[in-house]
Amino acid sequence: MDFIAELKYKTSEDGGRKTPAFSGYRPQLKFVFTDLQSSGSQFFIDKNIVKPGETVIAQIKITSPQFYTNQLETEMEFEFREGEIIIGTGKIIEIINKTLEK
Repeated sequence: MDFIAELKYKTSEDGGRKTPAFSGYRPQLKFVFTDLQSSGSQFFIDKNIVKPGETVIAQIKITSPQFYTNQLETEMEFEFREGEIIIGTGKIIEIINKTLEK
């Protein structure tokens, strides 16, 4: 795992998913400091399903962590997307993979 984050899923009315997401879901992550997007698996803590509009704490595993070496900080915010559609936002709570820490 690379970090733990609070994830806020947008409601379907706000342009988010129309269906729930299951633990292991893998949307693209987008940080403000780069145009690069990388898939990031979300493993929900204490639940298996998140409905649109809900907030959850999750462990995140980035598919290509080498692109984020020395660039992440706690409290840093990011978007998670399905293609160009922003389905939610996240905030880093704890960095587990210390090679990513700024």
